[in-house]
Amino acid sequence: MHNDVVQDAIPPRPGGGDGSGGLATGPARDAGDTGYSKDLKPRHINMIAIGGAIGTGLFLGAGGRLASAGPALALAYAVCGLFAFFVVKALGEMVLHRPSSGSFVSYSREFLGEKGAYVAGWMYFLNWSTTGIADITAIALYTHYWSFFTSVPQWVLALIALAVVLAINMISVKIFGELEFWFAIIKVTALVVFMIIGIVLLATQHPVGGTTPGLAQITDHGGVFPNGLMPVVIVMQGVVFAYSCVELVGVTAGETAEPHKVVPKAVNAIMWRVGFFYVGSVLLLALLLPWGQYTDGQSPFVTVLSKLGVPWAGDAMNLVVLTAAMSSLNSGLYSTGRILRSMAMSGSAPRFTGLMNRSQVPYGGILLTAAVCVVGVGLNYVVPGKAFEIVLNIAALGIVSTWCTIMLCHLVFVRRARTGAVTRPSFRLPWSPYTEYVTIAFLVGVVVLMWNDPDVGRKTVMLVPVLAAALVAGWFGVRRRVRAVAMEK
Repeated sequence: MHNDVVQDAIPPRPGGGDGSGGLATGPARDAGDTGYSKDLKPRHINMIAIGGAIGTGLFLGAGGRLASAGPALALAYAVCGLFAFFVVKALGEMVLHRPSSGSFVSYSREFLGEKGAYVAGWMYFLNWSTTGIADITAIALYTHYWSFFTSVPQWVLALIALAVVLAINMISVKIFGELEFWFAIIKVTALVVFMIIGIVLLATQHPVGGTTPGLAQITDHGGVFPNGLMPVVIVMQGVVFAYSCVELVGVTAGETAEPHKVVPKAVNAIMWRVGFFYVGSVLLLALLLPWGQYTDGQSPFVTVLSKLGVPWAGDAMNLVVLTAAMSSLNSGLYSTGRILRSMAMSGSAPRFTGLMNRSQVPYGGILLTAAVCVVGVGLNYVVPGKAFEIVLNIAALGIVSTWCTIMLCHLVFVRRARTGAVTRPSFRLPWSPYTEYVTIAFLVGVVVLMWNDPDVGRKTVMLVPVLAAALVAGWFGVRRRVRAVAMEK
């Protein structure tokens, strides 16, 4: 890194000599937005939007959730998908107000103040750093599926995965965009192929594992809610986690040349993609086999294809879920690097996280996230069987916090627009402020209802006061630096 051209994490004064011409006047500008390239193309943004809404939560996690909630899982995906759309729509509106690589952290600074930005940023970092641990753990587990890698220790595979994705992120944002583009192509192609197969099976009434596909697979096995409403409520935590990457569209807006054209199209497309891919595929799964034949730990798509006698089903789907995990890790390193740089420029993150290399990549923040992921490599060494569950609980809280922050920012944004302080773009979140209130209430309700799950959910809720205490302590540690940076602007 000694050859890198770095930028100081302290924002320049107006008219400073950093080569950027200094900060533009106006309190809304984010010093963390300077220095980025604009190499993300419309096709990158569009496919990142698709990839953000499709991941292991569908390819792998849907099997266990179908086994516990039954066909009502499709309804859970539809409800959570609607709220995910509201969140990304609100974020998209603020992006058109002011595109920023700092995304919702930058908007939190503008509409909620530095404390709001501090909480939003570190909770997002917590989300993606722990998700990164879950991702490298998943990659190691998926790789062990093939006998060639069985003898390789899980922690070694996790370390290799982290090193490869870290290197890719360090090269340039264009390489990141290309990788995400092709990751998304693989995931979408896999889903489309499966759905075509499923529709043909339904249309021809071809038996699947000795049973005939159709509505009878739901009505003859307990109906839509075979185990009642509570299992559906409990799986909501995992379903929300499945949508956890949709907010990435807001981060990428700072590195595309025409965000005002690209972002609205990408955001609007998320709604039908969610309905088609998530709700459609889960409904199709419920019609092809009785819900009780799906199991936790096996992809539901593999379950169907294996019952058809397809010999390569397991290998093909394992490759897809491996791709989804690599995509998630890639996105996590990318987004936290940009978010941490925005925070560093305001003093609420370490100075080194504001550094950029000559490829205009904020490598300081990326390295910090990767360092936390190295802890995950240690978990894979010490407790390989529990590493995934330990970090997934923490990540879920980060997602809920991030989405609530976006809706709170939008509430203040709309209120300021009514006073004439800012101007709302024509691309708007509908039914404001009721949409924000209902979305926040839903997200808080998901956390509260987690208490009904004694195995995972309750442990997650018990982390809330611990995280709150850590955030308060951290704020007292950075508030002087935050004030000093603010006085220099």
